[in-house]
Amino acid sequence: MGDYGKLPGLETWYETEGTGEPLLLLHGGFCTNETWGAQRAVLAAEYRLFLPERRGHGHTPDVEGPLSYQDMADDTVAFVDTVVGAPAHVVGWSDGGIVALPAALARPDLVRKVVVIGANFRPSPESWAAPAMLDDVTPDSPDLALFRELYDAVAPDGAGHWPVVAARTVDMWRTEPTLTAEELGRVSAPTLVLVGDDDLVTLEHTIALYRAIPDAQLAVVPGTSHLAPLEKPGQVNRLILDHLGNEPIETMLPVRRARAAGATGRGRREDPPAGTCGGSGPGVARRT
Repeated sequence: MGDYGKLPGLETWYETEGTGEPLLLLHGGFCTNETWGAQRAVLAAEYRLFLPERRGHGHTPDVEGPLSYQDMADDTVAFVDTVVGAPAHVVGWSDGGIVALPAALARPDLVRKVVVIGANFRPSPESWAAPAMLDDVTPDSPDLALFRELYDAVAPDGAGHWPVVAARTVDMWRTEPTLTAEELGRVSAPTLVLVGDDDLVTLEHTIALYRAIPDAQLAVVPGTSHLAPLEKPGQVNRLILDHLGNEPIETMLPVRRARAAGATGRGRREDPPAGTCGGSGPGVARRT
């Protein structure tokens, strides 16, 4: 069932499903909640899902002025604060993943754990695997036909408003997001960075995102694209549930996390564990 939640200056359409700890699912650009079809039932078996549709998407009306990730992050924070009413996990796909990051920065008290899927943090030729793609994305381009159909079917502003929303979205993609590594370094929510191995967001940029967020985890889903949640839903769902439902293990041979632990000694071992290369144990000689 869907309903409208009253946020400052905006009525946001959202759906709910399941029971348990609250979990927000944030869809991608040009998309609606329908794109979570391969995740909803599985995640709702463990969590109370909240699926808001952002300004200018789906059932939620557009607003005056340009679109920005910061405004949508502010909407998300207000949604958790007023509609959910408790701290929530956040899973964001593409634009939804980008929105999740400034939301986690702004209100760490409201964002528990985060999963970002196919998200970038700065617009640059290095972040997009196909940087020329935006030159061909126009409101009437064949590549956007499916998204236009989704919008036209439910948009409260009417089908004639699609060109406005589409143009604003592409303008936003050209100049945003503008997050820095320093800002990402202040994300305190445990974060899983997930990407397809043939994603629109380059692996190099994804690794930079992973390295910038303290104690983040990285998952590259083999044989998938920017649509990994649809292409390999079982694998993606397992990764999401594992991250949200379990605490990180203490790895046996930490490198990145050992450096991050620094003087505290967390995540460090004085000697390799028994039975590993360079450790002691049956059939393994200790190095001298």
